[in-house]
Order: sequence, then C-alpha cells, then structure tokens
Amino acid sequence: MKLTEEQVQALKDLGAHIAAMLPDDVVSVAVVRQELVVTINPTSVIRVMMALRDDATCKFTQMVELTAVDYPERENRFEIVYCLLSMTHNQRVRVKCMVDGEMPLPSITSVFSAANWFEREVWDMYGIFFAEHPDLRRILTDYGFQGHPLRKDFPLTGYVEMRYDEDQKRVIYEPVKLAQDFRTFDFLSPWENMTTRWLPGDEKAGVEPPKAGEK
Repeated sequence: MKLTEEQVQALKDLGAHIAAMLPDDVVSVAVVRQELVVTINPTSVIRVMMALRDDATCKFTQMVELTAVDYPERENRFEIVYCLLSMTHNQRVRVKCMVDGEMPLPSITSVFSAANWFEREVWDMYGIFFAEHPDLRRILTDYGFQGHPLRKDFPLTGYVEMRYDEDQKRVIYEPVKLAQDFRTFDFLSPWENMTTRWLPGDEKAGVEPPKAGEK
C-alpha cells in the first residue's frame, strides 16, 4: 500500500528521533521505497533493539524477520537485516548492519525471543555466528552438512550428495558425481526462427507467402 505524504514525513521524523536517541550507534537513516531504513554498528545491536522496543515514540515490539544478504565484493560482505513492527504506531523499520562473517554478532534472543530460529537459519545458510545464542544449531540442513548454501561462493551442486546404500542399509554421503557436464541451454524463443516462414493467417497482415524453394 502506498503511503501518504504525511506517513512518509512521519517516518522521516521517526528516523531523526532514532538518530538523535542513539548517536553513537546509528550510522545512517533513510526512507527507501517508503520504508524507514536504519543502518547501525554491529556491536550496538542489542542496545539499539532494546531502545526501539522500549522507547515510547518507537514501540517496535515485534520482530517480523531476520535475514542476511551476501555481497562478496564488499569488505564486510554480509548485510544483516532486522525487520521490526510497531503495532502501537502502525509503523515498520528495517535495521541493517554489515559484518565480515568472521567476528561474532551479538544475539538478540534476549530482546526478541522470535530471533531464536531466525538466527539459527542465518547461521545455517550464511555461517554468521551469533554470540550468546542459547542453541545455535543448523535448522534447515543436516547435522553433517558442510558449508553454508546461501553464500555466493557456495557451488550450485554442493560438495556431497546422499543416497540410500543397499549394502550398508543406511543413508550415506559421497562426493558429488555429475553424469555429464553442465549443458548450455538456448532459451531463444522458437518463434524467433519463424521470421522467414509463412503461417496460416499471415495473409491477414499482408504477408506474402514464400516462393517455391523458400521456407
């Protein structure tokens, strides 16, 4: 739903309030595609989340989503994104911070209990470690899985494949074996090659039928 000018201005005012409330923690504030985006220092995650939750002007009491984006060309390649909702003020905010994937990021499970599974998913898919998480285990892949599938440098085929072995009567893992090289698919529409052909109905468009010997 498109916001009104008054609602957009309310988001700008809220962003200014957040920046003034947390001057040492907020890197930038902007309204992007009619959504308030606050970029913060990664070490300030817990303090910022508590302020956004408890401040009377904010009241972002629900964490809707927590995810990550991988930009391998950046020095801090991972962008962590927290999406918060204020039911009191009917507003949303997107909080972002950049990490390199090596330094642990503070867990916010003590602030929003819903972050528990979200942080496990980000750890599983991107390999970003959340310090002080109560149960940081893989959640989407198997326990013996190697690597983190949503990293841009993770191979499309993975490293291993699993199958049921009749001799051992159990599921086993083994290196990926491709039966053939990746094929190059031509997605050109077959109709692109019909420009020299005459089809029923072309006469209505004034197209002349091909001469003898022509296709």
